[in-house]
Amino acid sequence: MLGFRATCPKSLENLLADELRALGAVSVRESVGSVTFEGDLELGYRACLWSRLANRILLVLSEFEAPDGDSLYAGVKAIDWGEHLAASGTLAIDFGGKAGWLKNSQFGVYRCKDAIVDYFQERGDVRPSIEKRQPDLRISARLKKGQAQIALDLSGDSLHRRGYRLKGGLAPLKENLAAAILLRADWPGMASRGGALLDPMCGSGTLLIEGAWMAMDIAPGLMRRHWGFDGWQGHVPALWQRLREDALERRRKGFDRQWPEIRGYDASGAAIASAEENIERAGLKGRVRVVRKELADFVKPTHVALDTGLIITNPPYGERLGDENSLVHLYRYLGEAFRREFTGWQAGVFTGNPDLGKAMAWHSHQQYRFLNGSIESRLLLFELQPERQIASRQQHNPDGPVSGGLPLSEGAKMFRNRLLKNSKRLERWLKREGYTCYRLYDADMPEYAVAIDRYEDWLVVAEYAPPATVPEEKAEARLREILAALPSATGIPPERTVLKQRRRQRGNDQYRRERQRNERLTVQEGQARLLVNLHDYLDTGLFVDHRRVRLDIAARARGASFLNLFCYTGSATVHAAVAGAKWTTSVDLSPKYLQWTRENLSINGLSEARHHTEQADCMQWLRDNTKTFDMVLLDPPTFSNSKRTETVLDTQRDHVEMIDLAVRALNHDGLLIFSTNRRDFRLDPQVSEKYQVEDRTEWSLDPDVKRSGKPIHYCWYISRRD
Repeated sequence: MLGFRATCPKSLENLLADELRALGAVSVRESVGSVTFEGDLELGYRACLWSRLANRILLVLSEFEAPDGDSLYAGVKAIDWGEHLAASGTLAIDFGGKAGWLKNSQFGVYRCKDAIVDYFQERGDVRPSIEKRQPDLRISARLKKGQAQIALDLSGDSLHRRGYRLKGGLAPLKENLAAAILLRADWPGMASRGGALLDPMCGSGTLLIEGAWMAMDIAPGLMRRHWGFDGWQGHVPALWQRLREDALERRRKGFDRQWPEIRGYDASGAAIASAEENIERAGLKGRVRVVRKELADFVKPTHVALDTGLIITNPPYGERLGDENSLVHLYRYLGEAFRREFTGWQAGVFTGNPDLGKAMAWHSHQQYRFLNGSIESRLLLFELQPERQIASRQQHNPDGPVSGGLPLSEGAKMFRNRLLKNSKRLERWLKREGYTCYRLYDADMPEYAVAIDRYEDWLVVAEYAPPATVPEEKAEARLREILAALPSATGIPPERTVLKQRRRQRGNDQYRRERQRNERLTVQEGQARLLVNLHDYLDTGLFVDHRRVRLDIAARARGASFLNLFCYTGSATVHAAVAGAKWTTSVDLSPKYLQWTRENLSINGLSEARHHTEQADCMQWLRDNTKTFDMVLLDPPTFSNSKRTETVLDTQRDHVEMIDLAVRALNHDGLLIFSTNRRDFRLDPQVSEKYQVEDRTEWSLDPDVKRSGKPIHYCWYISRRD
């Protein structure tokens, strides 16, 4: 009878012990991160091939007292290494454990290596060499409470690496953790009853693949091409080959049986592409299907009758306040989908944010704790029966939240009432003008310092940086109240609310850039179609406060030439071009914004043949320019110190020169529109002395952006004097 030790992630020990017993192990004992057991060599091979939960299967060679380094050396040297390793072979040593005499683990490695090398040299053999990547023999040495254990690693690489996943998503589950989640959710039982397996946020497809292999009796070790026992002198190839052939035959029989419906969805095209590659490598093409789909579109498949099944998913984790608030809405919507589509099913949600599970408004009948790497996580299991749902209070309480969450606080109620008041004030104007992109709220209540813009059926909440005197905890609480009040005040579902935080950054946070989604929404303004990006940048690509100026440009543009300086995403250019401008030129230093401008033109059927874009410093471009235009828009940033130019632009300091250069680019009866969002801006009196100047600030502010105090922007129409 041989002694073995199987290692596993912490929290899987109990499941692994049951799995090993099912494979035929005896004397099974659990400890933290491992399970010891006994059996013959066939059992060791079988555990390598069939364990879905273990990291490594270790064959114990010796255990002895090691009160010091010399004792460790002697105990290792006493092992008959000739039975395990050829003298010319290669080995690697993994060492773990603590002792008072052990300064670092590398010292333990050296003592073990010296013992093995000396064993062979004293027999007159050549010494084995160290090979870390793929040795003939990998030795595990562990020191615990003065006791040393020396074992042969039969696995080679960790068993969780099945071989089908070359790359994962943003935070992929390890394969053995995914298997544990499925076992806790009783997926094998559900599959035996003909149930389906669905994952609405499948990422790279790990849960789906592990679920398919589990249901169809496919050994998780079949794809591996290298094992730790390949170079072991005690290896019995005929025995291993027999076990492998048996596993292949079981897989063939599995493919001949009726398969359960196994489907996955994800909003990310990259994740779906990765999942499709992994599914094909796992030999499951056509058996497991994945589709790009938003959670908002998650419904029960209709191509086949599915009376029951398991929904299993690992939603994204949030680390920042904005993520957490977005995730509340995600969990809430997931709970609504359970209620709407999947009554009578089972569900399992694996989360590193267990408190967010409450937003689903379902009572979980079972919870299991896991460690996902270093993240303490929990598997929440649900029986999706009507009596297990937490009743929503919103239909009885107008001040309640959406989808059964906690009631609105007094602050959230107050904020909600202001939004309703603003909506009523703007209602007739919006209906008359037909605007679908507008500002609903702009720090009307100082303690709720956000701007809320509506883009069609989306909301963008831009948080102003709170004063240093406002504690961060209080600012976060107010932001949560805002997000809680929005759905009932606007009718827009939470998953269509985008939060932009303009917080003071700390340390290296200011250099951290979030992964971009590159998702565009097409909106209509007047006759122009415009692309906005609601997620990736602080600004969306369309400033709603300049709407009236853009529409006036369109009204004046037919047959005219138009120059757009600091053009940003070219929305004013598009208005001019769609209205029939003779030709336009758009200048900006940013290639990203110029590309956006070209895309805005393209979706309106306009080419660059008459609508040019120029990447340049606008001031230098004006100095070099020899063309003249009927209309020029000059809307510079408040301050710019781009790396692409050596000059630093300050609108207050430089506006006289900018206006002079822009007027020089005008035809004799041309119009310059000068605008700035600098709140403390003062137009230099000499501008009015030189040119005909009309202050259009008040006119340019539509009702949604007009407010008391300083205006959101200033605007002047400037022309040459006769």
